[in-house]
Amino acid sequence: MVAVNELLTNAVRHGGGEGRLRLWRSGGAVVCEVADSGEGFAPPDAGPAHKPAPDTPGGWGLWLAGELTDHMEIESRTDGTTVRISSGASA
Repeated sequence: MVAVNELLTNAVRHGGGEGRLRLWRSGGAVVCEVADSGEGFAPPDAGPAHKPAPDTPGGWGLWLAGELTDHMEIESRTDGTTVRISSGASA
C-alpha cells in the first residue's frame, strides 16, 4: 500500500495532476501499474532508484517503492511516465 501510494502521489504531483492505476495478479505476484501524462524524466539507467540524501525533503517516492517491492520498471517519455511494481512469487 505504501509503494502504491508513493507512485500515485508522484503521478499527481509531477504527472499533470492525475494518473491511471491498474492492479492485477500474475501467477503468484501482485502487479501495480501507475501511469501519468507528465513531461517525463530520465529514469535510473538500471537497478533500483538511488537513495536520496538524508536531508532531501522530497524525491523519496521511487526509491521507497523500489525498496518495498520485489521488482520495479520505469518507462518515461515526453508524453508521460509508467511505473510498474510487483511483489510475490513470480515478481
